[in-house]
Amino acid sequence: MSIPAFTGLNTALRGVQAQQAALDTIAHNIANVETPGYSRQEAVFSSSPTLRVGAGAKADGTSAQLGTGVEVLTYRRLRDDFLDLQYRTQNMAAGESDVEAKRLGLIQSDLATNSSGDLGKLLDKFWSSWDTLAANPSDAAAKAGVVGAAQTLAQRFNSLDSDIASAGTQATSDVTDMLGAAGPIKPIADELASLNSQINQAMGQGMAPNDLLDRRDLLLDQLSQYGQVSVTADPTVGADGNPAYPGMIQVSFGGASTPLVAQTTATMPTAATLSATPGGQLQGLQDVATKAAGYRTTLATMAASLMSSVNSLTSSPIFSGTGANDIAVVATSSTVTAGAAGAPVGDNSVASALARLRGGTVDQSYAGLVQTIGSDVQAATNANTTATSVLGSITAQRQSVSGVSMDEEMSNMIRFQRGYQAAARALTTMDDLLNQLINSTGRVGL
Repeated sequence: MSIPAFTGLNTALRGVQAQQAALDTIAHNIANVETPGYSRQEAVFSSSPTLRVGAGAKADGTSAQLGTGVEVLTYRRLRDDFLDLQYRTQNMAAGESDVEAKRLGLIQSDLATNSSGDLGKLLDKFWSSWDTLAANPSDAAAKAGVVGAAQTLAQRFNSLDSDIASAGTQATSDVTDMLGAAGPIKPIADELASLNSQINQAMGQGMAPNDLLDRRDLLLDQLSQYGQVSVTADPTVGADGNPAYPGMIQVSFGGASTPLVAQTTATMPTAATLSATPGGQLQGLQDVATKAAGYRTTLATMAASLMSSVNSLTSSPIFSGTGANDIAVVATSSTVTAGAAGAPVGDNSVASALARLRGGTVDQSYAGLVQTIGSDVQAATNANTTATSVLGSITAQRQSVSGVSMDEEMSNMIRFQRGYQAAARALTTMDDLLNQLINSTGRVGL
């Protein structure tokens, strides 16, 4: 078998086309250098199928294989699945701790520590008002001072309880909103379902839909800040035993039993269908709601203790109510007394006993509440600092793998430009040879 006359021409042409494809890929990389989520691509070369030359191809009479050049095997995107997994894990942790640190920080601000609204300072003023009355048992102004300090204290209990309750209610409401149609998760789920169809169709036709895959990975990255994301290949198996939809993935979110995305369907979870630990911002909001409820319980216990301890020492009650949300002052200047009922004028035993409650159970409970909230805020802040730092490190590692380096692209551009020029020169040479063969063979006098 002889070698076809156009073999060399086709071989050179394949070289030109392959080098051009590589240059086109570089141009695509450079154009997308600032595109979020874009992964650097490269044209993977492979030698094209050889031409089998039959017996007599070589001097010993045997056959041979003749190379026919190069072709593009695939367009590969440079991506590390392990780094993607680590990124989403840390992004989830950062989302959770960020929300928790900010929301608990607002509750901490409501305590108004070391300001005129500090409940601890108001308790101190209340105890001091009894000290003043004990020193002046019959003084009307001192009795009015007790009533005024009690009213300010009760109002502060009410407002602080209301603020913490609002923080908890808002966190719970935000979970519902986040999962709703107008929340940030629904559009991501819908687009992932749509991409499932597009990617599966492209892969079914033997194409590598790199840009669509980048978009899908970017959406999964964004989704991970809201909750736990788990991605698996679509489990549907065809009659031949192979995956029926090789381009589709199944996305589980927030620990819900029903996948967020399955094939081309997006199913939004509800607050009730999420797991107890959905992760991400959802987890942070749930933790805030739980902790706010705990703070309110502590505050209610503290208010009840205050009412019980004070009212038990006075002949006429100072406070009414059951907790921090409804504590009120029922005493007036005329009902406040410094001494015990029936005691002689000048008796200050009651006022002195109440003044000695300073630093007792109520004050210690409030100090404990302040410390608990402060510790929770600090823990969330530290967790966020750690997660953000790790996330930054992983982002840098991902960028080193998937990011577009202009220096590297320029170097590759020169390399493939040289390859293109060489292949074009070979093509021109082969064309000249064929021209000589076709138009001049057999002519005399050339």
